[in-house]
Amino acid sequence: MPQPAVGDIRDPRMLRAMAHPLRLRILDAVAFCGSATATEVAEQVGESTANCSWHLRQLARYGFVEEAGGGTGRQRPWRIVLDRHRWGLGGADSTRVGQAAHQVLLDVEYQALREWLGNRHEESPQWRGAGFLTQAVGWCTAAQLAEIGAAINEVLTRRLPDPIDPEARPLDSRPVRFIAWGVPARPSEPATADDG
Repeated sequence: MPQPAVGDIRDPRMLRAMAHPLRLRILDAVAFCGSATATEVAEQVGESTANCSWHLRQLARYGFVEEAGGGTGRQRPWRIVLDRHRWGLGGADSTRVGQAAHQVLLDVEYQALREWLGNRHEESPQWRGAGFLTQAVGWCTAAQLAEIGAAINEVLTRRLPDPIDPEARPLDSRPVRFIAWGVPARPSEPATADDG
């Protein structure tokens, strides 16, 4: 599968449009369905159709979703626009909004992880064994860290089927969330005799 383009989001309004907890749930709903109307999204996220329709239009305004064709009004289907984004590279306002966007995204992912850990005993043995959480600490240069990040991204984009086309999804598959990060740690200051 070809990798989507990486877009630098420098417009704080675009980040604000995406970094909203309900809009992230709406994006998930549309992505998981392949395409969905505001009514279908509303049923999945537990909000009103009118509210979801408004949020879908805001997401479309900034290019995160688009009309899938067919239907009118609140019965028109939407599909996700699969692009990779990065942000926090602009001015002070963009950086501040970018930090807030990262926090919202991480909150969503942490909640999904907590739900999995709390409910995995209800899963089949096959899914319980397949789910994973891994952690490592190592020493590397900035170039090595960038190489590791690119390799992880390449594995995910090469191995995962087209997330937009429901027909491309393997039989018995279900949505799986992936998140990985590699961030330089701040070394601890050595303890001194006065610390004791």
